[in-house]
Amino acid sequence: MLTDIQCRKAAKKDKPYKLADSLGLYLYVTPTGFRSWRFKYRIDGKEKRLIFGPYPEVSLVEARELRDAARKHLRSGRDPALERKRDQAAAARSAANTFESVAIEWHQLKSPALAVRYAGQIMDRLKADVFPIIGGHPVADITPAEVLDVIRAIEKRGSTEMAHKVRTHISDVFVHAIATGKAQQDPAHVIRKALQPTTPRLWPAVTRIAAAREVLKTVEAQHRSYWGSRFASRLLALTAARPGVVRLAERHEFEDLDGKAPIWRIPAEKMKLTRERKSDVTFEFVIPLSRQAVEVVERALTLSDAPKLLFPSIRSLHKPISDSTLSKLYRDAGFAGRHVPHGWRATFSTIMNEQAAIDDRERDRAIIDMMLAHMPEGVEAAYNRAAYMPRRRAIAQQWADALTKGLETAEQLAQRR
Repeated sequence: MLTDIQCRKAAKKDKPYKLADSLGLYLYVTPTGFRSWRFKYRIDGKEKRLIFGPYPEVSLVEARELRDAARKHLRSGRDPALERKRDQAAAARSAANTFESVAIEWHQLKSPALAVRYAGQIMDRLKADVFPIIGGHPVADITPAEVLDVIRAIEKRGSTEMAHKVRTHISDVFVHAIATGKAQQDPAHVIRKALQPTTPRLWPAVTRIAAAREVLKTVEAQHRSYWGSRFASRLLALTAARPGVVRLAERHEFEDLDGKAPIWRIPAEKMKLTRERKSDVTFEFVIPLSRQAVEVVERALTLSDAPKLLFPSIRSLHKPISDSTLSKLYRDAGFAGRHVPHGWRATFSTIMNEQAAIDDRERDRAIIDMMLAHMPEGVEAAYNRAAYMPRRRAIAQQWADALTKGLETAEQLAQRR
């Protein structure tokens, strides 16, 4: 049997030669002095050779271990050379099946069944928080600890709810990988109980009418604010609609503005609904507009140069104001942690429900809930859309009168610079 000293001192000669070790293993030395480990064996009556790698990169001890592994295959009737090719092919597939490539494959498969905006959000989250850390790792080799590192990074910036969402996305990718034979386990499922618990989201909101007026007045008084931001904020407060719906409002959605029953007809696809309901026209939502809301919409229609959008981005007439535009407007006005754009829904609900109690109008509570687009189970959408429209319009006007008391008109708001 060879020693390591003999291997190191094996000098080059005019012709290639071998230094035998044992059980078919030998060191092959070329005329250039290159040394490599080789293993000679017989299978099915044929002599074959297997190269283990260069010396000293592959040590004597490692070469013997590789020989023993090859002999184990022989004892089982398998050709070590074919087994090595299979292992190399599996390693190549594993390297090609990175988490990022499998995630993209999963996303392409699932996104047609998702709302376009939600599908985009999922990919944005993966690109921002997951791919930079484990995107290049073979999906089959990723451990629970590595997935937890991804989630902990999100938790550290205070985004606990987002951490739970991202864990779910990661888990979905692993389930797809298991189903397609690219992985054997879902490490994201294992760590679910190690995450920080979430708390119900409570949007900061004022709950008194005087405070609500002050919020609107202060926000609108900001120097050099964009008209689209000011008008979107005013319409948001008057209608208690979701900020995303206001941001994406289009000209054609507003009807009968100069008539007795002006409305804002919001397509089902823009509402917070299941995908099935988003594609069903009967689930569109109709908001009765107060006199003040009509004034805001009419003035915005004249101010907007966009062909479709009511509140175009300051940079492009074909894109709406961004998700963060209104949030920044309120932060800059000093309402961080006290009142956010989404908070107008809670403000409207609290104040008008209190008023319903004062007026002894118990039935108004269900109507107010309906005005927030909360869809009761088991009730037809078409019925909800039209139900109690006179009373909904009266409540909307009562709210608008109370909220805008002492505030500037839409015309005055447009003149601010």
